[in-house]
Amino acid sequence: MKNLKFTLILLTGLLAVNFSNAQTIEDGKKFLYYEKFVSAKNVFQQLITANANNEEAVYWLGQTLIAPDEDKDITGAKAVYQTALALNPNSALLNAGMGHIELLEGKTQQARSHFESAISLSGGKNIMVLDAVGFANADFDSKSGDAAYAVEKLQQATTMKGFKDARIMTDLGDAYRKLQDGGSAQRTYEAALAIDPKYARAKFRIGRIYQSQGRSQEAIYLQYYNDAIALDPNYSPVYFYLHQYYYENDVVKSAAYLDKYLAAKGSDEPNACFLSAQMKFAQGLFAETVTSAEACIAASPNPYANLFGLLAYANFKIADTREKAGDSTGAMGAYGNSKIAFDKYFQKQKQAKLGPRDYFTYAIVLLKFPGNEALAGSFMQQAVDQDSTEVGKVAMLKEVATTYEKRKQYAEAGEWYKKILNVKKAPTKTDLYNAANSYYRIGQFAPSADLYTLYTQKFPDDAFGYYMVGKSFWGIDTVMKYGLANNSFIKAIEVGELYPDKSKIIPQLMGSYKYLFAYSVNVLKNKELALGYADKALLIDPNDAEIKANRDLVATLNLRPEIKPANTADKVVIGADGSINVTGKDGSTTVITKEGKITTVKDGITTIIENGKVTMLDKDGKVINTPPTTPRPGAPKPPAPKTGGTKKK
Repeated sequence: MKNLKFTLILLTGLLAVNFSNAQTIEDGKKFLYYEKFVSAKNVFQQLITANANNEEAVYWLGQTLIAPDEDKDITGAKAVYQTALALNPNSALLNAGMGHIELLEGKTQQARSHFESAISLSGGKNIMVLDAVGFANADFDSKSGDAAYAVEKLQQATTMKGFKDARIMTDLGDAYRKLQDGGSAQRTYEAALAIDPKYARAKFRIGRIYQSQGRSQEAIYLQYYNDAIALDPNYSPVYFYLHQYYYENDVVKSAAYLDKYLAAKGSDEPNACFLSAQMKFAQGLFAETVTSAEACIAASPNPYANLFGLLAYANFKIADTREKAGDSTGAMGAYGNSKIAFDKYFQKQKQAKLGPRDYFTYAIVLLKFPGNEALAGSFMQQAVDQDSTEVGKVAMLKEVATTYEKRKQYAEAGEWYKKILNVKKAPTKTDLYNAANSYYRIGQFAPSADLYTLYTQKFPDDAFGYYMVGKSFWGIDTVMKYGLANNSFIKAIEVGELYPDKSKIIPQLMGSYKYLFAYSVNVLKNKELALGYADKALLIDPNDAEIKANRDLVATLNLRPEIKPANTADKVVIGADGSINVTGKDGSTTVITKEGKITTVKDGITTIIENGKVTMLDKDGKVINTPPTTPRPGAPKPPAPKTGGTKKK
């Protein structure tokens, strides 16, 4: 009997201990307040396991799942509420919870229906239900939440008899803040502190109001953050916020706040290893970052996706440093490691969490390895599309363009420089020059002429643009047969002669006069006109040996102009496909494709020149066999397309 009695006493004691250690709704809510989501989830799940009809535990479990700023488990929370509502469809609190989920999903009408049902089921007098409705709409993550509706419901809750809840009063402050009524928000947060002077969340929120007003209020909002810490040193959200606040400009303070955050959060921070490794990255310790990130990955069966991103960026930094130091072999090794990490990062990370910097950096890494150009271009375009600023878009596009330029892939560089023109509201001369000259330097004269024509439209008082249009057309019409470049060089001279200081455009003026001199001699055979252009050129540069020698030579010649005047271009249009469409002064039309095929139609006769072969067709399309005309010996050639001249600013 003694042994039996002892056993009964022991069993009774164990039951008493277990009962006394059982955690409550308030314990779970306290964990949630401190953003200890793992602990909060465990408490609410245990309560639901003990009683599946505990609607309050179900509601708070759902709220715990959607509470994190990142990695909200909306799907999980929705399943929790749906399962519970199937058992108890008339639960006002669970209807409010489901409405919150629908707001996060952007289903505003369904959400409002659930909110109104919740209020109706509770008779409109349940403080907890009114708070659930108000909090759901005041939640800053609920982009489609109705802040005015939140204020209305939370005011009803806070004015009920016997109300005394700092948390709900702070929820009302959040609703005012979402409504952009900072004054009412601060007064409400202060009212919450009057209810509970230790409620750090309210003090922290006041600081957020002042921070929204800009850096000029820094002393004030930082004081509120420090006051929140003084009120409750265990309130981890403030530490994490200050860690992020100083991350970019004061790594010492950032690291100190991270240590305090991790100490306060304890085992409830699943990404502690990542955060510590990331701090090394901020401190510029890239090799240590790689070591730490690899250790974190090795220690987890399901590593945090951001660890692969961190590994990719750290290796990228190492590669960039080595490249600048001239260690190309070491740099490519690190770029290779960065690519491997980026490959895994893009495989594991949710697409919605990939930002413009991710796409941009990955694209730059891919461009280091030939064969990845298409994928790199796709990622770079996504980066540009995601970036909301013109400055950011232009910087990324320029990075790709210059990468191709360094590799002497000028056509590709030109395509990316052209994208800058589409992004910038006011492209500069340099922007236009970079795009146009990329094509000019490889002999793609049609797109070059097109872009330099745009240059003349944007900057009509700059002789350089007209000069480069002329050089581009001359590259197409190399023997001056069509006179494509004539009007452009004439315009370059017309604009250039108006310059008060011609010293800055001597190359453009001299080049234009030399072309017209050559055209007058070789095509028009007009000696007087040619000598006139030579004399004007010598006024610009009396010491130019080339023009002096050519003038002296022409002065001795007996030139006879053709009885039939040369046919020059009256109108030149560049097609979308890069073809040149020319209307001659004699009524002819000529199309010059970018492949070099020339088709001229005049008086019903079509002449086609392709790969050195001349074919003539009558108006019925019948071939007329005639021998090709041999170009006159000594016909001038345009300058070799190296660069377009002095780069414009």
